[in-house]
Amino acid sequence: MLRVLNLEAGYGKLRVLKGISLHVSPGEIVAIIGPNGAGKTTLLKTISALIKPQSGRIIFDKRDLVSSSVEEIVAAGCCMVPEGRQLFNDMTVKENLILGAYLKWAPRRHAEIQRTMGAIYELFGVLEERQHQLAGTLSGGEQQMLAIGRALMARPKFLMLDEPSLGVAPLVTQEIFKTIGQMKDGGLTVLLVEQNARAALKLADRGYVVETGQIVLEGTSRELLNNQDVQRAYLGKDYKRIDE
Repeated sequence: MLRVLNLEAGYGKLRVLKGISLHVSPGEIVAIIGPNGAGKTTLLKTISALIKPQSGRIIFDKRDLVSSSVEEIVAAGCCMVPEGRQLFNDMTVKENLILGAYLKWAPRRHAEIQRTMGAIYELFGVLEERQHQLAGTLSGGEQQMLAIGRALMARPKFLMLDEPSLGVAPLVTQEIFKTIGQMKDGGLTVLLVEQNARAALKLADRGYVVETGQIVLEGTSRELLNNQDVQRAYLGKDYKRIDE
């Protein structure tokens, strides 16, 4: 579904991504882990056209996205949930969700949008309970659910999540990760950037380790969880090996 080839990108003269190549197949959850400042968020922003790549290719569903706009990429079925949620805090939960469907908004599609919102309320029941509440008054976990729900309103087939556990209580994080697994079961493909490497790899099918703008390691989640370097750097000394 997604193939990134020799991607280089950054900010001005600062080169952050240095020849990154990866792929995500339909129906997979792929995790990207690595230290702060490694380029994980820059990678997602470049795929989303928020940052223009300096070189390389981004192929999504056999279409080259390098020259596409943000709107074109969302319309193609590729959406991102940004780090920090970036909600409209002075608008209600329902209004934030409706904004997620802005590319699909038309009087003739009102019923379809309402059905999509209903499906999101089934995933995150608390959003329905708080649909008339201002987004800025929600807890961190509820805001993360809303950010995911807003992206799902565009009916994507490929969802990128940037640090969904950041600022979220552990029990709520477990609920969010469980829901991500349910979305995969429903046919959604996911690229997950996550600081909680252990939780991300337990959820994902495969993973990549990014350091200083380069992929230094890749493999199945089991392979990475059992890798001693990954254990030392990201999983903690007390992590026990998963039996083959």
